[in-house]
Amino acid sequence: MGPDDPLFRRGEQRAMTITQNATAEQMAAFFGMSGHLLPAVTVNTALRVPAVLAAVSFLSRTLATVRLGAYLETEAGPEEVTGRLQVIVRDAPNPYWSSFEARRFFWQNVFLRGRGLMVIVRSNSGQPQELWPVNTSAVSVSSDQFGRKSYKLTVGDAPAGLKTYSATDVIDVPFMLGPNMVEALSPIRLGEKAIQLALAMNDYGSTFFAGGGVPPLSLQGPLPAGPDAMNRAMDQVHRAIEVAKKSDKPIFPMPPDYKLEQVGYDPAKGQMTEARRLQIEEIARVFQLPPVFLQDLTRSTFSNTEQQDLHLVKHVISQWAEALEQEMNLKLFGQMNGKRYVRHDVDSLQRGDFKTRMEGLVRSVQGGIRTPNEGRLSEGLPAHTDPNADRLYMQGATVPLGEHSNAPTPPTNGDTQNDDGNQG
Repeated sequence: MGPDDPLFRRGEQRAMTITQNATAEQMAAFFGMSGHLLPAVTVNTALRVPAVLAAVSFLSRTLATVRLGAYLETEAGPEEVTGRLQVIVRDAPNPYWSSFEARRFFWQNVFLRGRGLMVIVRSNSGQPQELWPVNTSAVSVSSDQFGRKSYKLTVGDAPAGLKTYSATDVIDVPFMLGPNMVEALSPIRLGEKAIQLALAMNDYGSTFFAGGGVPPLSLQGPLPAGPDAMNRAMDQVHRAIEVAKKSDKPIFPMPPDYKLEQVGYDPAKGQMTEARRLQIEEIARVFQLPPVFLQDLTRSTFSNTEQQDLHLVKHVISQWAEALEQEMNLKLFGQMNGKRYVRHDVDSLQRGDFKTRMEGLVRSVQGGIRTPNEGRLSEGLPAHTDPNADRLYMQGATVPLGEHSNAPTPPTNGDTQNDDGNQG
């Protein structure tokens, strides 16, 4: 094929047309590629990225594990409430969902779709009776001119299955609100480009290794006469490669004057391993998680892993727990009811750290913060029958500055002292 060949001239004219007014889709089509250079990101495709799956699973399970209880503020201090309110908050929000299961689904919607929702079912007197987690994708949120939100939930075939709830009856925790204060922005949407790159590298890696680790090759040499001869030559070379891959000897014959040239890059030369690790860090930033919780131990040591554990509780878990607490306090009890409230027990995250938990309990008992029975109760142990187990204790060696013990100083080495201080 030379410059005078009609096919060459048509290709040259086509290239000039593309270059003069080229879009991304035209350039991709000219080189035989799809117009969508990166895969589309949805909730289902995003979960195919291991780092996203690890982040969503870890955050939703951890937040659902933290103990949640209802309390009443009294003159003597906070007391756990009893009855239906405590049951729906701590144990089971309704007859069909456990507290862990409902809250895990709630947080999954926050970190996948950008918004977690629960509908409050009240009695005729307005008291909360049940909590029902809601599929966020089946809800549309709107607002009036005063910013009061309403939630339309599609239960069945509309309009018969369409129910509208006031904001006072819906527990709503968004990942991030948009400028209109109604739209919820999800981490999947905000981190779309990072997830797209991770998906593209997953697809490339699977395609590469599915081909036996052989990158795309081009056959160079004298062109056979006619398309049929070209196809036969390609089939022969392809069969030779397949035989070489299945045998113990990675050598196969090549026709005279022909050679294979690599097209594209293998993972090592393309730094694919480093690029995939970078995507883990990018996705960790999207979910504000330390990389160690996405199973990235590349730079982990015993010391910084422990610090990342503390960072997680202080700057991630406690903040999301506070968001749910304030939303539930407002919607369950109203704006002016400040005596009843719900609270997470973040200390329950130390359930697997027996040594640290015991050291903390000992210090709290010896420091007069908890009674021995309160310490036993926090570990799920029955109260001790000794009445002294309900008393507060303090180490006796601690006294205010400037005060001295009234007890006489005991003599040492058998010596005695006179009243004037001289030894006798």
